[in-house]
Amino acid sequence: MPPKKAAQEKKALLGRPGNNLKIGIVGLPNVGKSSFFNVLSKTDLGIARNFPYATIDPEEARVPVPDARFEWLCETYKPASRVPAFLTCIDIAGLTAGASTGAGLGNAFLSHVRAVDGIFQVVRAFDDAEVTHVEGDVDPLRDMEIISTELRLKDIEWVEKHLDGLKKSGRSLGNNSLADKAKKEEIATVEKMYKVLTVENKDIRKAEWTNREIDVVNGLQLLTAKPVTYLVNLSERDYIRKKNKWLPKIKAWIDEHNPGDPLIPFSVALEERLEAMEPEEREEEQKKIGAVSALPKITTAGYASLDLIRYFTCGPDEVRAWTIRRGTKAPQAAGVIHTDFENKFVCGEIMAYEDLREHGSESAVKAAGKLRQQGKPYEMQDGDIAYWKAGI
Repeated sequence: MPPKKAAQEKKALLGRPGNNLKIGIVGLPNVGKSSFFNVLSKTDLGIARNFPYATIDPEEARVPVPDARFEWLCETYKPASRVPAFLTCIDIAGLTAGASTGAGLGNAFLSHVRAVDGIFQVVRAFDDAEVTHVEGDVDPLRDMEIISTELRLKDIEWVEKHLDGLKKSGRSLGNNSLADKAKKEEIATVEKMYKVLTVENKDIRKAEWTNREIDVVNGLQLLTAKPVTYLVNLSERDYIRKKNKWLPKIKAWIDEHNPGDPLIPFSVALEERLEAMEPEEREEEQKKIGAVSALPKITTAGYASLDLIRYFTCGPDEVRAWTIRRGTKAPQAAGVIHTDFENKFVCGEIMAYEDLREHGSESAVKAAGKLRQQGKPYEMQDGDIAYWKAGI
């Protein structure tokens, strides 16, 4: 009998565990962060002002994540209550060169970035004499370099401090105990982090890490470990004609420094104009100009960047999307609704959204043998529809 293949170890995720993850809107002052936050959240919380540090305390908004599956489920079940998935967005004060050493609102800014799980980096690529740029002129590549440098410098400072503490406490380590070996592994991982930041000049999220190393990396909550989505703020004219002199250069900068990070062009000016319209008027205007709002795409990209997925619970009372992290097992997914569902978990009755869409009703899905009973080892898939059974 051939030997069993060793099960492949599942890749651990960078970042905090959990489903209540947040994304921070980051950028230099006066690049359109607060205006973007306002249209994204449909509020005036982050009052946009034409001066640096208009946002000092970070503002927070829960933004619905568009999902055609959710809309179809609501049409099918016609529930009394509809609760979509949400992305929590934080508007963070503008960063300036020298923030890592406390310049401007540097220390507050960096602590706010540390508290979020992902970054929307707003980059200004429009000229407007009425909106001053903190660096004097518009140069998105310089702005991206400033933010990248400041985040990395702060990480280097934290890693140096942590490594120094580990080495001081590690002088008396032996080779025998498991605890001593674990401490030595931790020191080696932190030394590797320091090398990635200082010698390789890379962000932490762009290096290769084993699962054991990721546990150490996650413990430090480093700024450059957080996923980044670049949002390039264009003039309305450039966005509509899909042309801007900076876009190819920005794309080349990302490919060189942080390959694989998403780049989404948008226009705050257009988004503000569309937001002021009634839905029918907005639809007509988008047809007329031949361009659509980028907000749904941005929200979806932010949600995906945090490795978030959703499952649904459906019935006449409520259709609801529940946010979980990719890789979550059934009991933990049930626990998002109530801790008792996790603690007293029995099983889940699961069907895929695609199967319900294909067969048209739950009874038809069941008749086709596509309604599955899943136990504790089951890993939830994006779009699962679940009914949980828990003990008393």
